[in-house]
Amino acid sequence: TERHNHVLKIIIDNPAKKNAFSPDMMLQLSDALTGLENDDDLRVGVLCANGSAFTAGLDMPKFFGPTAEVKPNPPGNIDPFGLDNQGTKPVITAVQGICFTVGIEMMLAGDIVVAADDARFCQMEAKRGIAPLGGAHFRYITRAGWGNAMYHLLLCDEFGAAEAYRIGLVQEVVAPGEQIDRAMELARIIASNAPLGIRVTKTAGRKFIEAGEKAAIDAIP
Repeated sequence: TERHNHVLKIIIDNPAKKNAFSPDMMLQLSDALTGLENDDDLRVGVLCANGSAFTAGLDMPKFFGPTAEVKPNPPGNIDPFGLDNQGTKPVITAVQGICFTVGIEMMLAGDIVVAADDARFCQMEAKRGIAPLGGAHFRYITRAGWGNAMYHLLLCDEFGAAEAYRIGLVQEVVAPGEQIDRAMELARIIASNAPLGIRVTKTAGRKFIEAGEKAAIDAIP
């Protein structure tokens, strides 16, 4: 993490594995988001990644099977997927290259997404006989509408930044290499606004969809 005045920059840094998440990385991300939430001097978070990919998803053997190393978040920590405990401060996500499965779910757990033109998205769980467990099954619908959500969730297809922008998963598309700078620029603008007003605006918006999300979360066994 890096502090930039009132902005906390959170950097995914495992480029040798296309930023695939290990359980330790997931816990570190939870800790970083919790730090953002609990520090009164921080107003906005920017989630980004080093390397050519945002994330290829989970390092699967470390999460499932005999070698699994899954570690639960400490009580009270912010959940990176916003299922159990979601923060009240805005989070802007900057994505590039591969942004698959949990990468999409992390960006949808935030508030604003800036994508490089080379970003590629795919929610492929249904192809493997499972459902998206990190919130895609309802946040796709919230952001993109039923038809667009079912189109991509059921086809399990790969699509680019232009399509993600068209259906509302992404708010801005920029040239590759510019996504982090643009996300930081947006964060500085938001951080310059009244912090209480920003947090109340997000919290009130969350209340509007909270009950529906709770039912959707409970629907996945």
